Amino acid sequence: MSDLRRPPLEGLRVVELAGLAPAPFAGLLLADYGASVLRIDRPPPLDKSPTDPTTDRLTRHKSSVAVNLKSTDGRALFETILAGVDVLLDPFRPGVLESLSLSPDRLRQRNPRLIIARLTGFRRDGPYAEMAGHDINYLAVSGILGQLGRAEGLPHPPANILADFAGGGLLCALGILLALFERTASGEGQVVENNMVDGVSYLGSMMRYARKTLLWDRPRGQNLLDGGCPWYDVYACKDGAYMAVGALEPHFFRRLVQGLELHEMDNLTLREDRARWPTMREKFRLRFLERTRQEWEKIFDGADACCTPVLDLQELEKNEYEQRLPVTLQASPGLVLNGKESWTSPGLAPGAGGLDTLYQWYGWKIGKDLQVTRDGLIIVNMAKL
Repeated sequence: MSDLRRPPLEGLRVVELAGLAPAPFAGLLLADYGASVLRIDRPPPLDKSPTDPTTDRLTRHKSSVAVNLKSTDGRALFETILAGVDVLLDPFRPGVLESLSLSPDRLRQRNPRLIIARLTGFRRDGPYAEMAGHDINYLAVSGILGQLGRAEGLPHPPANILADFAGGGLLCALGILLALFERTASGEGQVVENNMVDGVSYLGSMMRYARKTLLWDRPRGQNLLDGGCPWYDVYACKDGAYMAVGALEPHFFRRLVQGLELHEMDNLTLREDRARWPTMREKFRLRFLERTRQEWEKIFDGADACCTPVLDLQELEKNEYEQRLPVTLQASPGLVLNGKESWTSPGLAPGAGGLDTLYQWYGWKIGKDLQVTRDGLIIVNMAKL
């Protein structure tokens, strides 16, 4: 077996314009697999310490420079940096870069290989294009939010995971990788447009198609996979903790009712009768309340019943659960997460580590090529660069 190769994105230069959760998450994915990610921050206000980190915590393996893109000097530095960069992450609302005279056409004229990933919430066209929004709003207009939640309650979003991180940051990273792959053939970069409405709608493809089948043909909270089915749900235990049940297949269901000692329910024909579901759910509910979660864990440990404990993050951290990267490339793995950075992020202050990154990229030095001012980093002598 050959020795491990370098991380797959090592050597890739990425500039991330500071933004909210989705774009930093895309940058985090690239950084975790070896890319050199430089965040462009606004210079901190005069009443704020320049060493204070921003609220962004998705900063692992990144560095920062503070640049005032509203100033001529700041824009000059920004464009000079991008001249040798592979990817620009743009988290701004439509028209912001253009208002700064930093349109994609201008930026790519100087660096045709540049890939500009533009991540927005709503589509760039249509009735919401100019509106502000957050994860819940993008979920709402995509049609997905209306499918989430209990039948007797309001639609309920799963925090901001679906639109911000899955439909936004994750799919933005996918778009970047697609553009990088295409660049190997054409030699040219391009603009990658990603919006969270289309992203989360795409994630909901199976749900959308299943509406016209028996799998998902009923209102919210009354279907097989959305809390309507008693053998695909969460149940409280005697100690207030929870167990998750997903015994869809007949052989898993049989093992579930055996573990619950509800042998009278070991009848697959009766199981499919929806009229019996409320009674079955109530029996499940009462039975789970008879034991603690730990007791149920012992009963179902190693059993193919698709019945597992619901663990919370505090519990996982206390037990030193090992967080890992989402994808493992056996020959060229990403950067290993140590125990501390799995659970705690110190954040990143504007300007932290960025000068070292620019030196590694271009050999630029402070004083000779660059100068740190209260209004941000600027070029000392444009002719030298």
